[in-house]
Amino acid sequence: MTKIVTVVGATGIQGGSVIDILVKDDKYRIRAVTRNCQSQSAKDLVARGVEVVQATTNDVSSLTAAFQGSSIIFGVTDFFGLFAKEGSLKAMEIESSQAFNLAKAAAATPTLEHYIWSTLPDAKTQSSGKYLVPHFASKNVADRYIQSQQELFAKTTFVIIGYYAANFYWQTHTPISVPSAGKYVQLNGYPADTPLRPIGDAKNNVGIFIKAIIDQPNKTLPRKHVLAHTENITCGEMLQLWAEAQGKPAEYIELQPEDFNKIWPGWAEEIGIMMQFFWWAKVTRSQNDGVLSRSDLGISTGLIGTKEAFSTMKF
Repeated sequence: MTKIVTVVGATGIQGGSVIDILVKDDKYRIRAVTRNCQSQSAKDLVARGVEVVQATTNDVSSLTAAFQGSSIIFGVTDFFGLFAKEGSLKAMEIESSQAFNLAKAAAATPTLEHYIWSTLPDAKTQSSGKYLVPHFASKNVADRYIQSQQELFAKTTFVIIGYYAANFYWQTHTPISVPSAGKYVQLNGYPADTPLRPIGDAKNNVGIFIKAIIDQPNKTLPRKHVLAHTENITCGEMLQLWAEAQGKPAEYIELQPEDFNKIWPGWAEEIGIMMQFFWWAKVTRSQNDGVLSRSDLGISTGLIGTKEAFSTMKF
């Protein structure tokens, strides 16, 4: 029997990637959840044989209706779109509510077999309150709700998507040309050896991981965590991959956090606290304790790594 896979954020990077790979598999019938069924992106999905339904993460009743009959649900929220418009505190408030709505609607779906929730590490809990990363914390609200609902918890895989190569388009990350020095520089408020777990080309790679999660419930259920990433590298090494892929010399410049924050208020603080947590985790504990990786899921082909992703990007 064909299973309905309902994908939230269908026109975004993560949801779009999931649809791109699952639409090729006859075992699944794909249902895309979008705010606007009349958008060109939604019409393009319909042309590919995807069922498109209207719902918004701000309205739990619309999600509950959209999820009806689903065997599998992929849930994701977008912090940074909110952050750019509303700032950190308001974005946390809104995203927390959206993530909670997704979990409540999933729990209210009688046919649900597998809920894949795109979350991020619980930095505040892991660091005993030392690091509160806003775009992590607002997702962790849903993590705790899911854990409190035993039936939903048993059906959930928590997937942590690694650092996008496309994040180099962000103002805080894009290398800056210094013609008089004959090089590009990247300004950062954290050490070059801060560890990263990048996903490479997220548009290509996220779907590969989610399909592997869905196809192998014997490995990914119950209550398992997956880290979707292609490489273990540092911030400095990621910049050098960019330099090699783009054919441009680049140098990593470390600033004091307060000086970094002065350049891009808000954005630098948000990214900086995340990197400080990554550094803390490197020093104090393994970030991968009890977490499934690409090798655990048997993913050996099809992924596009960070350097290859950089080679196709325009700067």
